[in-house]
Amino acid sequence: MPFQHTLHPVNLTSLILLALSSALLGISIMLMGHHGHIELTTNFYGITDLASKSVFNFIAAFGFIAIAVLSLLSTNNVKFRSMLGAVIIVVSVIPLLALFSSAMWIDSLGGFPAIGSGQGVIKYMALLAIGIVLVAPQLSSNTQKWISVVPVIIVLLWIGGMKFTLLEAKGIEDLVVSSPFMSWMYSIWDVQTTSNLIGIYDLVAVALLVIAMFNHRFMLPAILMSGAVFVTTQSFLFSWDAALNESSILSTGGHFLIKDLWYVINLFVIWHLTKDRQNVELN
Repeated sequence: MPFQHTLHPVNLTSLILLALSSALLGISIMLMGHHGHIELTTNFYGITDLASKSVFNFIAAFGFIAIAVLSLLSTNNVKFRSMLGAVIIVVSVIPLLALFSSAMWIDSLGGFPAIGSGQGVIKYMALLAIGIVLVAPQLSSNTQKWISVVPVIIVLLWIGGMKFTLLEAKGIEDLVVSSPFMSWMYSIWDVQTTSNLIGIYDLVAVALLVIAMFNHRFMLPAILMSGAVFVTTQSFLFSWDAALNESSILSTGGHFLIKDLWYVINLFVIWHLTKDRQNVELN
């Protein structure tokens, strides 16, 4: 019989992080007006002409604010968690399907899998995983762990792989230069070598995560190594001037960065399920 976890894997800390990221995204989208990624999505579905840009922005903002509100309600009442999960699934699936649009890929690098605008979109895989775990708590611990780890593996593998391209190396230059944790790298290596090293780190983290899924002795270092990527990304919100905007709190670049909190939640879920299983086995 598959092991069933004894506690809900989406804990209080995860719900607070989900509420924070969703509230900031929702409010920012509401304030900033036109949003290019929303237009790419409406173009994919062929509905751009059905309403004004402000209407679609409002719908997107409302979806995130609904997630934030339901996340806060779920901290005190588990009955809201299935509703929260359902809203999350809808909010994440809509942009994810738009990955089938050629506009998400870099033509100069051959299109798929050279991801361009879709870099922000693939992060909805992490949000989708959270929604599934919330909607289906009856799933086995192992199934929920795989649901949660797959988005982490995909983003580290995919964006990590992009680090070996000159376009991506130059794309992250402003972020790395601004970082008190990473800027020193440019004093030793050039732009491309620095990006390559970051890419290698991401790929090693992927390998360690895969190993940890079959041998839990590696789970803590795997989570710490991959988690460092997403925590460092959050530091860019404060070090990179272009991340924040006086009129809309977050810029579109800030939106891209704060979505990494969803991967932090994925890792919390994986760790919680791992520890829950270990505690049951010990007892």
